[in-house]
Amino acid sequence: MTEIANGISIRPFVEADWPRLCAIHDAARWDELKLCVGVAAFRSLEDTYQSEGLFDDHLVVAELNGVVAGFVAFDEAELTWLYVDPTHYRRGVGRALLRHAMGMGHGEIRIDLLEGNLPAQALYVSEGFQVVERREGQLIGNETFSASGLLLEHHRQDAADAVLSNAGHSRSRAEPSGHSRGGTE
Repeated sequence: MTEIANGISIRPFVEADWPRLCAIHDAARWDELKLCVGVAAFRSLEDTYQSEGLFDDHLVVAELNGVVAGFVAFDEAELTWLYVDPTHYRRGVGRALLRHAMGMGHGEIRIDLLEGNLPAQALYVSEGFQVVERREGQLIGNETFSASGLLLEHHRQDAADAVLSNAGHSRSRAEPSGHSRGGTE
């Protein structure tokens, strides 16, 4: 378990967390969809976790004063899920989860975000992510709905990049591929 300030700790998911993850996702997803494509597109975590690969990579939870308050799923290059219990918004839970995921990656990390989810976009931008692409397509998890998404990237500058950048040079990066939860296909 990683202890963070303000009573927040981060630890790996355990099976006993499942009911809390479902409650957190379902409440926060409702809020997310209200800002973007509309709540008619809602599908529960129980209905979507397998087809959307929740358990494909790393999955950790954040506890706030001993209660699971959020979760993040990610691999080394992509953040695929990040949800916080609405009763715990604006308490640093999402930022702690994001920073944890970023700390586990190497170099670039990306996320797909539904366009219109301004609170999430503000968090990502405040942590150094930049919008690099806008996409139109179908809502991942409920493909009967059209959606607009944003691809955001964060490139951690390593020592070699810093030297090249200071000398007026930069390394080229591969074009991003794939999509993640909350984006479009």
